[in-house]
Amino acid sequence: MLDIAIILAYFAAIMVVALRTRLSPAAGIDEYFVGGRDLPWYSIAASTIATNLHAGHFLAVIGAAYAFGLAQANFELNAVFGLLLAAFVFVPLYLRARVVTISQFFEQKFGPGVATTYSLLTMFLYGTLYLGGTLFWGGYALEVLYGGTLQAAVGGSPLLRICIMIVVLGGISALYTWYGGLNAVVRTDIVQFILLLGGGLTLTVLAMHRAGGLSQLYALAPDKMHLHLPNSHPQLPWLGISAMLLLNLQYWGCNQVILQRSLAARSLRHAQVGLLVGGVFKFVTAAMLVLPGIALVVILGERHELADPDQAYLKLVNLLLSPGVRGLVLCGLFASLMSSVDSIFNSISTLWSIDFYQRRINPRASEQQVVAVGRQAILVVLLVGILFGFVFAYIKLDNPAFPLDPFFKKTSYFIKNGFVVLIAAAVFLRDPSRRLVWAAMLTTIPATILANLVFAGTPYLILTSLVIVCAFLVVAVPTWRRRGWRLGEALLQIEGRAIGWFGAALGLALVSAHVIFS
Repeated sequence: MLDIAIILAYFAAIMVVALRTRLSPAAGIDEYFVGGRDLPWYSIAASTIATNLHAGHFLAVIGAAYAFGLAQANFELNAVFGLLLAAFVFVPLYLRARVVTISQFFEQKFGPGVATTYSLLTMFLYGTLYLGGTLFWGGYALEVLYGGTLQAAVGGSPLLRICIMIVVLGGISALYTWYGGLNAVVRTDIVQFILLLGGGLTLTVLAMHRAGGLSQLYALAPDKMHLHLPNSHPQLPWLGISAMLLLNLQYWGCNQVILQRSLAARSLRHAQVGLLVGGVFKFVTAAMLVLPGIALVVILGERHELADPDQAYLKLVNLLLSPGVRGLVLCGLFASLMSSVDSIFNSISTLWSIDFYQRRINPRASEQQVVAVGRQAILVVLLVGILFGFVFAYIKLDNPAFPLDPFFKKTSYFIKNGFVVLIAAAVFLRDPSRRLVWAAMLTTIPATILANLVFAGTPYLILTSLVIVCAFLVVAVPTWRRRGWRLGEALLQIEGRAIGWFGAALGLALVSAHVIFS
């Protein structure tokens, strides 16, 4: 009961922080959707990483690390490459264009057709797979840890209880996002960032201590301590790193959910410092999410293998934490959930109200009308996310051994592959054909599906790389023949020598990590 009291106190505190940022009825577009374009670097850093880390990271990623070892850290470490590109290439372009949505940038480059397609696919991907999955992980964690208490309180089957928790978690996030817009999201994200970092590091330190330290991981689980696995590995072949780097162009380069804080930056300097500081924390989160999973392999030993890797995090919580401490650590889990969910609500409502309502449905709408429509969109997205959370709950309970994290990644790539082609064509090509860009982006969806069917035994990350490269070349080769290799403008923009050296140090640290832990 102490743990539950702590978790309830956390939710109450978050609501107090969020509702104190309630905006007036006269709030305009910039104030509601991009926080008045006045976010400092520390808010950008904390909110960006808090949004990036969702409940699935703590459950599914630690579970994947338990199953596959250190190679799972590639997803976290290689994000530094994406953050560097975001800071020095993509965000300067967006801030110079004064856009509220990434779609507006694509419309400037390729016209309304491409921009509309991007908006629709983004809203679909994040409103269904990501929102539903994040809400599911929160409800699933509560059920596994406190199923007996929940049964006494609400009764019903495990599926029903998880579904109730999905509704509650989604409703709380939607409520404060509806009232306060991006400012409420960012203020709560700062609190949640501190909690998720504190909770994650506490569990990591305790797990490593129980396992006997890093030397014992190398001694007792040497097969788990390689960052690069053979290309025969079905999930994480070393060649798959190329896919991770390419997909980072989408995730950190044209992802409305992640970049909305940077679009709201006080200046380009604040945006770049915030993103680079976020890059530093990606090294911390890589250790925080992967080492506990490997430590659990050592703690349990060969005779105690988990049937469901997704329960590795929850197993560690029960093994290592006493009541009270457990509640504080779990606040970190729920902080990661809330920070991701509120960002999805805010970003999808921005895309809908700016790209569709104001741009196409009611061009004469006042700023207050646009904000009102954005708030209505939050409620619709909430309903869709809850529905998909129910679906994922049914899938997981029907087949507990089913690994959801690889499923989420593989499914999302059907759409993300096209986004990589889109952002690469917009930034790295000089005036490519609009129709060709549009066709290449859409063709990646059936091409990815077909590739996974025809080459079923090939790791999906390798197939992802091939689809992206081939689709991009379809656009690039004719463009190079017509326009040459020279870009229309300078590629990099760095706000000062110190920031440039900061970025170089991050890049060197990333390369060093791959060399040291290969």
